[in-house]
Amino acid sequence: MESDPGDPFLRYALAIEYIGIQNVDGARKLFEELLESNPDYSATYYHLGKLYQKEGNTDRAEEIYRQGIQLTQRKREQHQLAELQTALNNMLYED
Repeated sequence: MESDPGDPFLRYALAIEYIGIQNVDGARKLFEELLESNPDYSATYYHLGKLYQKEGNTDRAEEIYRQGIQLTQRKREQHQLAELQTALNNMLYED
């Protein structure tokens, strides 16, 4: 991140690495910062929503998923849209 600390992909990749080493707080912080500084970086919404969902904050997870769905519809990113819709539906309709 030293070469370009504002690069959204680098921040996203680091957050994913944090998830891999169970640093949930670090990952959440990076995703939240990324969402604030680069709200059009659509990959953030899925992973941030999943983090909130795992923490039991389903209201915030739903909000993030829905924001991501709106963004990916606008940007016509069909794959990301499908992932977000599936994640939201699974969360809302889990037994």
